[in-house]
Amino acid sequence: MYVYVGPAQLLDEVRPGAVGDAITCPADVERMTQDEPFTYVVDLEGVLRIAPRRSEHVACAGGRNVLAAGEITFEGAAVTEVSNQSTGYCPDPDSWPAVADALDHARIQRPDGFTTTFVFRHCPECGELNVVKDEHYVCVFCDVELRGS
Repeated sequence: MYVYVGPAQLLDEVRPGAVGDAITCPADVERMTQDEPFTYVVDLEGVLRIAPRRSEHVACAGGRNVLAAGEITFEGAAVTEVSNQSTGYCPDPDSWPAVADALDHARIQRPDGFTTTFVFRHCPECGELNVVKDEHYVCVFCDVELRGS
């Protein structure tokens, strides 16, 4: 489970009861305009929820904790790209099974894993969020070593 760790003001702006659209069957995806990726979360009930790409993950989740979060692209009722890119929840790459289960439950074709994977670490010294690249676990802001994989 992932707790929101992004800016507090974004959490404060979440409207009560507002969540992303639930994807429970192929028709839910096929009826949507698919000209760009979507923001997604997998809620604690295991349901995939999507919102326009420029939406915040925390808004898509209704301010609640999630099992996974990132960006997703569809072609018809099939996923063509999916990542764990969410700086609000910073999900680990091992959040994939929650995404796979949600897509399988909705009968949406999917890849065998994330097509793009991100590793996030907060610096213990300065508190800044880092995206780890090339397994270089060093804070880009203050050069302190980050917790490894």
